[in-house]
Amino acid sequence: MPPTEISVHKKSARLELTYDSTSHILPAEYLRVFSPSAEVQGHSKDQAILQHGKRLVTFKDIELQGNYAIRLIFSDGHDTGIYSWTYLWELGENYDSNWARYLENLEKAGKSREPQFIAVST
Repeated sequence: MPPTEISVHKKSARLELTYDSTSHILPAEYLRVFSPSAEVQGHSKDQAILQHGKRLVTFKDIELQGNYAIRLIFSDGHDTGIYSWTYLWELGENYDSNWARYLENLEKAGKSREPQFIAVST
């Protein structure tokens, strides 16, 4: 089901999807780590790659993909995920459990939400 309205809140890096009876507000970091792209999801469940260091990711652009989806372009350069209306609805409805599972997986893997910057000396 497509949303009736899509709003991008750039300062807070959140995407708001409004439907007839509800709305979902989804952080850019959440959408980035749950990207439907093969780069993130792999070609099967056991090929999924745990995303980490994405806490500061923001939206660079959003493009409508026909009448069925949007493509999100993130500040870290990731731009290959096509988010169908159904997938966005599921992400919104399952935000709490998805996010808790993601944080648990990060901890188990010894990874962090914080980006890892490389210092360059001059």
